[in-house]
Amino acid sequence: MINALIQHVESQNLRPDPLTFEVGDTVDVHCRILEGNKERIQIFTGIVIARRGSGTREMFTVRRIVGGEGVERVFPVNSPKIAKLEVVRHGKVRRAKLYYLRDRVGKATRLVERRAKVKVQVPGTSAAPVAETTPAAE
Repeated sequence: MINALIQHVESQNLRPDPLTFEVGDTVDVHCRILEGNKERIQIFTGIVIARRGSGTREMFTVRRIVGGEGVERVFPVNSPKIAKLEVVRHGKVRRAKLYYLRDRVGKATRLVERRAKVKVQVPGTSAAPVAETTPAAE
C-alpha cells in the first residue's frame, strides 16, 4: 500500500502523456542527448524485455543486438529525457519478463506478432450478433 503523501508528490512528477506499451513490443525510444550546449535526439530500437516499479520509480528494459552483442538499456518511464516512444510492432508473449531472450541468438529471438481483434458486422443481421475475426481473415 502506498502512502497518500508519497502518491501526491509522485503525481506531480508523472508524465502528462503516459507511454503506452507492453512487454514484448518492439519500440523506438527517442532519447534526448546533451553534447556540450547542443541537444539532439538519438533513437534506441529494441524489444521491451521487462517492466518494473510503479509511479515515478517505474522502469523498462529494452534489448537489441548490435554487432553480434546484446545491448540492454534501462529507461525510467517518466523521464523527461525520453522525447517520444513509438511502438513498431506488438509481440505475443506469455510472460512478464523476457530474460530468456538473452540466451537466444539469431532468428530464435523473434517473437510472434500480436494482432488486434476487429469486430465485423455480419450482413443481414441486427446489431446484436457480432463475429470477431483477425485482420488477416478479412
